[in-house]
Amino acid sequence: MPTYEEMLITLELQRNSSKAEGKPSAKTRIDRIDRAINLLQKNGKILCDAMSEDFGHRSKHQSRMTDIAAAILPLRHAKKNIHRWMKPEKRSTFPFNLLGGRGEIQYQPLGVIGFITPWNFPVQLTFSPLAGIFAAGNRTMIKPSEFTPNTSELMRKLIGSSFGDEEVAVFLGGTEVGTLFSSLPFDHLLFTGSTNVAKAVMRSAAENLVPVTLELGGKSPVILGKNPNIRQSTKSIMMGKTLNAGQICLAPDYLFVREEDKDKFIEAARKSISAMYSHLRENPDYTSIINKNHYKRLIGYVEEAKSSGIEVVELNTADETFDQQAHYRIPPTLIINPTDNLKVMQEEIFGPILPIKTYTKIDEPIAYINQGDRPLGLYYFGTNKKERNKVLTETISGGVTINDVLMHVAQEELPFGGVGASGMGAYHGREGFKTFSHGKAIYYQSKLVSRLAKILSPPYRE
Repeated sequence: MPTYEEMLITLELQRNSSKAEGKPSAKTRIDRIDRAINLLQKNGKILCDAMSEDFGHRSKHQSRMTDIAAAILPLRHAKKNIHRWMKPEKRSTFPFNLLGGRGEIQYQPLGVIGFITPWNFPVQLTFSPLAGIFAAGNRTMIKPSEFTPNTSELMRKLIGSSFGDEEVAVFLGGTEVGTLFSSLPFDHLLFTGSTNVAKAVMRSAAENLVPVTLELGGKSPVILGKNPNIRQSTKSIMMGKTLNAGQICLAPDYLFVREEDKDKFIEAARKSISAMYSHLRENPDYTSIINKNHYKRLIGYVEEAKSSGIEVVELNTADETFDQQAHYRIPPTLIINPTDNLKVMQEEIFGPILPIKTYTKIDEPIAYINQGDRPLGLYYFGTNKKERNKVLTETISGGVTINDVLMHVAQEELPFGGVGASGMGAYHGREGFKTFSHGKAIYYQSKLVSRLAKILSPPYRE
């Protein structure tokens, strides 16, 4: 287990290397991005094998898509745009621009970026932030999750074979290492994970006045509004709820559906799950819950709802039993009109369980969403433009996808981040480049104004 002193030595190594290098060229930044891309391309298979082992079972086809390809895309996007992002940004300097004065913002590397990565997409959420970090010209230290030990150890070895410690360093360990890591005097700290852990991370970072970007989660709502395509909407919702067994920070957490559409949605959900998964218990495409503790927590949500007399609908397409299974699979489960005192309505679910609440007027889901913490994502399905705009203007969330789920996170030209309890700061694309850069304001005085400087100087009565 690495000590604080050992990690601090690496941080100073990276900081000194960064200072000695100065402002790295676009060529240097692209080289680092290329090495990350090559690492993923050459080792995709063994990384997918490691993730499957850590989850008990996880679809390797899914991992190829959500972890390998989804990490390569932002890296390639950054590589394509580095030259444009690095150019100084011109700004108006009124009134002296009228006399030849000019202003600009030059973007400089911050230095050493620390980031703590989660377990649910361990490769993607380790490598995709490197797009902005490398594009901005930084070095980085990484603390991956202890919940995916095989993947974390493999990433440490692969990164060590492609990068020197003065560029990228990986530190393994549990909560104790994470606490020490977050207290290091980084130039910026990126954390992706739960809100509760984020509070501790932010407290530690505050001791050194380290600026933080927090990518958290929360209860991302779905509204099935006026005139939706029930079949297509349900397919998208259930895909988002069962991808990675719902272990996604942006997964649909609960659904609002009009009272008259409730039964239609339940039937469509049953058909959708049947089409995607003819069976569940040994299905290679259906992911296991990460560990026993998370499995027991999810089962507890369902049991609490049942014991409270709430209607529970298991979408168990092949009528299988999940007792004495080799892994921790849970069938997709709908909880109909749960009361708000249930834990499933109070905590982020992070599993294939979907509470459904019915409503009659759009003001009802809007009011419900606004009384809670601001979510990381919000999803609206429907063709009524007036209703859609009402939802957009009267709710606040980190991001929104219309007539689908999750997809705003895949858009590199859109910033990704939370608001309030779902996070602070944003990255992806140019926003990531700016997050991991210092935008230095520079003003160039004109010769004419310099010669006329006496006009601005005392004695003013003259």
